[in-house]
Amino acid sequence: MKKFLSVLLAIIMLFSLSIPAFGAVNMFETRSQIPVVVISGDGETIYDKNEQPLSKLTNLFTNNGSKNDDSNIANIITSTGAVYKEFIIEGLFKDNWEPFYEVLQKEISEMFGDIILDENGEAANGTHISQEHRDLNAYRMSTDLKGEKGFYDRGDYFFWYDWRLDPMAIADDFNEYIKGVKKATGSEKVSIICRCLGTNVVCAYLTKYGTDDIYGIGFDGAVCMGAEPLSESLSGKFKVDMSSIKRVLADGNAYGTFNLDPIILACVELADRSGLVDGLVEFEKATLYEKLVKGITSALALSSVSYPCYWACVRAEDFDTALEYVFGDEGSEKRVKYAGLIEKITNYNEQVKKNIPSLIKSLPEKGIKVGIIAKYGTQMIPTCESATVIADSFVSIHSSSFGATTGTIYEPLSDEYIAAQTEKGLGKYISPDKQIDASTCLLPDYTWFIKGIKHSEWTYAEDMLLMTVVTSDKQLSINDFDESQFMVKHPTDWWALTAMTEDNCHTEVWDADVETDHPTTLTAKLKLFVKALVNFCKELIRFVKEKMDATAAPAE
Repeated sequence: MKKFLSVLLAIIMLFSLSIPAFGAVNMFETRSQIPVVVISGDGETIYDKNEQPLSKLTNLFTNNGSKNDDSNIANIITSTGAVYKEFIIEGLFKDNWEPFYEVLQKEISEMFGDIILDENGEAANGTHISQEHRDLNAYRMSTDLKGEKGFYDRGDYFFWYDWRLDPMAIADDFNEYIKGVKKATGSEKVSIICRCLGTNVVCAYLTKYGTDDIYGIGFDGAVCMGAEPLSESLSGKFKVDMSSIKRVLADGNAYGTFNLDPIILACVELADRSGLVDGLVEFEKATLYEKLVKGITSALALSSVSYPCYWACVRAEDFDTALEYVFGDEGSEKRVKYAGLIEKITNYNEQVKKNIPSLIKSLPEKGIKVGIIAKYGTQMIPTCESATVIADSFVSIHSSSFGATTGTIYEPLSDEYIAAQTEKGLGKYISPDKQIDASTCLLPDYTWFIKGIKHSEWTYAEDMLLMTVVTSDKQLSINDFDESQFMVKHPTDWWALTAMTEDNCHTEVWDADVETDHPTTLTAKLKLFVKALVNFCKELIRFVKEKMDATAAPAE
């Protein structure tokens, strides 16, 4: 009943907007009875063989269930000490870095525990998704849910899966799920909405099983063309940029991911403006970078993120370099040890990844109703060279939209570029904030852009747009919705979207100015340092005073 009332309230709220999100097509009237199967990304809790949930940091920060035990602190000190010992004694003093790489991989692997996979890219020690979700999969794929409340009154066909595993193997289970839903509902076809890592699985499914069972497909926050933080980090394209880190912190505070005291932000700002961080980075690049980058990349990857479904986020152009960085040259010990994993990720790259552009382009030609949503307006994870691209924090607009041309967070599309595109009759594809040209997408008329929603948010409005498109009796395009190719999240209504205009398009919670972030003159650098120092002192005084007041306050 609560879910039904929530849906009813959402409908009333959406229709009450003074500026409607969509005009020519009514989302609620165009929904058909075609079942919609949703497949999302990672985040599903992994369990051990005893049905106990695994944390991604199981062994380092827990000890017999206690996070405050003295021996827990001892674990941290021991692990850190072991890494630094090899770094200093073997690496710096003897220029022998292999022991450092080995102990780094060992210690991080112990932190992640059984959630990491074995050398063949398979679940280790009986780990799996919850029995509850496996039971739900079995129930839903054999039950007609169209008359039940759920998934906005069309039944709830959500496919749960182990997001660590090979997308090609997951595709087999996904195929069985789809066939089960078809049989249970009596439908000739089903539609799919896929998000994040789920887009990797769907591309694998389409490659192996084709489109005979599919009516429509919606892509939201797609990483199947590549996710830059993973792709570039695994291929050694690291970049530390303090300005990007500050924007990530600002996003985190604004979206509720973090709740950082201003003193923390002031410390980061002072560290940046003092030049200390840049100096350390430049020193490391000049002295140790070439010696460390491949070994550390390999150790970090193999001890934490070497999941085949994550490897499916590596761009085709980065794949060979990433293989070398993580597993070494052909014939290396790691190539032999991880042969099973390498076979899986290479097979996906060859069979699926390289063919995704032609695969996506062919869908409308086969009569598949297609809708694509790409989101942006937040800072890309600042670990890679693409830190200043237009992104949703985890994937660039270029990748998630299958080909849009964009500016950067510092530079919009140039006036000359926009004028040239407008002269070609493509001006309608330029976003009001001048950051995106959608005309270069694989399917420009079936691709929508939403600003102000980060990658890990999946809103009601996104779902309704995609469900409308993928279940419609005809292929809907941007021309079927009033000025809606470019939208912003409604400022006060979580359930709605608003057409983007020049007045409402600046949704970022930070300002990106290259002269402020990267000053070139000594005077500008000194001015910004003094400003940061004054702010730090002010915040430090406030912080100390608050702590003293809290200590002096009588207990209630």
